[in-house]
Amino acid sequence: METKGCFGNFIEKAKPYIAMISLQFGYAGMNIITKVSLNRGMSHYVLVVYRHAFATAVIAPFALVLERKVRPKITFPIFLQLFVLGLLGPVIDQNFYYAGLKFTSPTFSCAMSNVLPAMTFVMAVLCRMEKVNIKKVRCQAKVVGTIVTVAGAMLMTLYKGHVINMVWSSYIHLRKSNVPETTQGDDKDWIKGSILLILATLAWASFFILQAITLRKYTAQLSLTALVCFMGTLQSIAVTFVMEHRPKAWSIGWDMNLLAAAYAGIVSSSIAYYVQGRVMQKRGPVFVTAFSPLMMIIVAIMGSFLLAEKIYVGGVLGAVLIVIGLYSVLWGKYKEFKEKEEEEILEPVENVRVIEDIEANSVEMQRNEANRVYVPKVTISSPMPQPPMIAMEASKA
Repeated sequence: METKGCFGNFIEKAKPYIAMISLQFGYAGMNIITKVSLNRGMSHYVLVVYRHAFATAVIAPFALVLERKVRPKITFPIFLQLFVLGLLGPVIDQNFYYAGLKFTSPTFSCAMSNVLPAMTFVMAVLCRMEKVNIKKVRCQAKVVGTIVTVAGAMLMTLYKGHVINMVWSSYIHLRKSNVPETTQGDDKDWIKGSILLILATLAWASFFILQAITLRKYTAQLSLTALVCFMGTLQSIAVTFVMEHRPKAWSIGWDMNLLAAAYAGIVSSSIAYYVQGRVMQKRGPVFVTAFSPLMMIIVAIMGSFLLAEKIYVGGVLGAVLIVIGLYSVLWGKYKEFKEKEEEEILEPVENVRVIEDIEANSVEMQRNEANRVYVPKVTISSPMPQPPMIAMEASKA
């Protein structure tokens, strides 16, 4: 029984880590499939619309059934927050990210998006969602880990070095002619793609911060996810009508375009928004975004398999730095989480002690009241003194 209890506690503590690592594999698959779809000519504006239409269709039934009794009312401030969430995530972030992905490569896009933990950490500090006491070791670990993670991402981006020949490289190069060519040769497109990716990352970090704030008042995670995806669908349709004037761009068949929209909608929007919201309520936005650097390592390996992308020495060194920085941030967050748990445990104990002291004092006061001896007051009446003249007249009489 003790073994089962220890194992159950371990699984309970490991759930947030397992959930976030699994999401990184889902995001990595989305990057690969989406890159192939965009290279085949699909409009990224249309892809965003179909993605969130799929996400809304999948998550809305669960939200309607499972949260019908616990769903809070939508006030005007919450509606504004939902509107901005739909604008930041589905519209700004994903349109800019897909445009940057089209101009660059999946590995480079993931490397640029690894600035996300640093941006989220700075925003969380400004919004007072994270406290930084530089004298404490755990805060130093979070700051240093964030800097090391960004340095690793930048190393992967700016330094390539020699090509590392993997075991499977000899089998992949035979199919390389069938893989669509990327736009890596065009420096202007590469710079444009980098700027778009930075803007997308900034919007994504803002989305996490606002989502954490919204979840404090609107606690129904499934309903929040469904509403954000629905808002994103409507806003994306409006943006697509303005930016995409080809009616042919809306056509979609049983091909890679449909797979990209369905996969991104179900895995990277509906499931991801819900899981991130659940983890964020317990551990905060910095913990959620700290795992994003893993996606780049996964994409680099999958890209070498599926898209015949080359792996360079700089990429491997950057990946090592990212893992070290990620471990440092997670260690700091774990220590912070343990301190909060201890404070939550000590606070009820202190309250109980205060209550017990009050009760003991009240009992003691009652005992003192019961044991107190009351001495009756005895009044002795004495004759009032009279004036001398009145006394003499009385004696003569």
